[in-house]
Amino acid sequence: MKIVPRNVHGILDYLVGLLLAASPWLFHFADGGPATFIPVVLGLGALLYSLLTDYELGVARIIPFTTHLILDFVSGVLLLVSPWLFGFHDHVYLPHVVFGLLEIGAAVMTRNDAVANINRVVRR
Repeated sequence: MKIVPRNVHGILDYLVGLLLAASPWLFHFADGGPATFIPVVLGLGALLYSLLTDYELGVARIIPFTTHLILDFVSGVLLLVSPWLFGFHDHVYLPHVVFGLLEIGAAVMTRNDAVANINRVVRR
C-alpha cells in the first residue's frame, strides 16, 4: 500500500539521514567499530543521495526517484541485518533494526507519482 507522498518521503530522508548518522552518539553505542561505522556511513550516504535525487526536495536532481527508493530499500536491509552480519548483535542491535525497518517501510510505502503531487499543488 503506497500511502507516503514523495514530498513527505523527502522530509523523512533528511530527518532519518541525520538521526541515523548521529545515532551512535544519541543512543550511546559509539565504539568506533562496525556498530558505529555502518549507521554513520548509511546516514551520510542517504543525505547525499537525497540531495542528488530528482524529487521535490532534491538539489541537483541527478538520480531518478525510483533509484532513490531502491537505495533506501537496500540500505534498510543492510542496516537491519548488520548486527548479525558483522557480529555486534550482543553489543547493540535495536537502533539498527528500527532504522532498517523504517527505511524499508519508507521505500515500499512511498508513491512515485510526481504528476499527482504537482496536480495537488496546482489545485490549491
